[in-house]
Amino acid sequence: MARAVDRGPTVIDDCLKVTSYFGERLRVGRRFYSELLLDTFEEHDVSSSILLRATGGFGLRHHLRTDQTLTMSEDPSVMAVAVDTPSRMNVLLPRLAELQPRGMLTVERARVIRGDVAPTPATPEHHVETKLTIYIGRGERTARMPTHMALCDLLQQRGVAGASVLVGVDGTYHGERQRARFWDRNLDVPSMVLAVGPSERMDRVLPELGPLLRRPMVTVERVRVCKRDGQRLEGPYNLPDVDQDGLPLWQKLMVYTSESHLHEGEPVHRALARRLRQTQAAGVTSVRGVWGFHGDHPAHGDRLTQIGRRVPVVTVVVDSSRRIAASFEVIDELTTEHGLVTCEMVPAMQYFPAGDGGRGGLRLARHRF
Repeated sequence: MARAVDRGPTVIDDCLKVTSYFGERLRVGRRFYSELLLDTFEEHDVSSSILLRATGGFGLRHHLRTDQTLTMSEDPSVMAVAVDTPSRMNVLLPRLAELQPRGMLTVERARVIRGDVAPTPATPEHHVETKLTIYIGRGERTARMPTHMALCDLLQQRGVAGASVLVGVDGTYHGERQRARFWDRNLDVPSMVLAVGPSERMDRVLPELGPLLRRPMVTVERVRVCKRDGQRLEGPYNLPDVDQDGLPLWQKLMVYTSESHLHEGEPVHRALARRLRQTQAAGVTSVRGVWGFHGDHPAHGDRLTQIGRRVPVVTVVVDSSRRIAASFEVIDELTTEHGLVTCEMVPAMQYFPAGDGGRGGLRLARHRF
């Protein structure tokens, strides 16, 4: 039976976030893997999940896909994100590893806040910067404006470094399956607002998010801001290849730019995919958003009166700790004027080369840093 979570007392739990990267036309037998994956999330009553269609990228075989080519229109890159308690996700993970024929799975730790949104208690690992992911329905409204715009306005007013709004095409919203349909308003199809900023500001803004949300669900993750508006602040984490138990450590870079941000006449996210492919990076996925802001720059998205696109684009790069530094140098070179670049530790990754069993693993590494 699907679970519905309405506003109530604050509930703060540890959770796991599982992300699957693959091509939209990937099949398992006669079925599309994306459909099978979302059916699995629904069967296991996963609290929140979202299927995002990418605008470009490449995977383990380094076949570059962009929305400028027919190949991309036939088989776009996609990513599916699912969040729930460790007990539920640990039951689900072996099933996901068994199902996925090709692509990549990552597992990350987070904390989830439901009900009346409140700051998370401080821990010994309390960090300097935080990433909030706010899960909402596509058609939710606050007063006279879409909720995602109201959230971005509030976050920018409170000095958050940046936020991007990504819209899904399928998923579960508080345990209920919600698919986008052509002749439907799709009000509850999942969307997510990704926001990055100093932890102390995030703690202050959290209680203000609740009144804007119909059914609050927010995840909190540790993050490092490496670049902001072309200024290099820090490099990626300096992590060993493995933890004390010999489990591999991975890292994820996220690059927040705009369709209008160019490098030598080419949108930055396309230049990134092309250049990182040349370095043999493990994989790159770029997802186009619908609204967002970075720093003091005005919030932006598509408008009927404008010529050209100004929507935000989020590019994700996942690789080994050893190789992530090389990817960051490419990103640093291509983001000399614009964008926000962050780094996160990924404690588990399993990848599935075509015709080969899965490599890596889904046991979560541990490393204090």
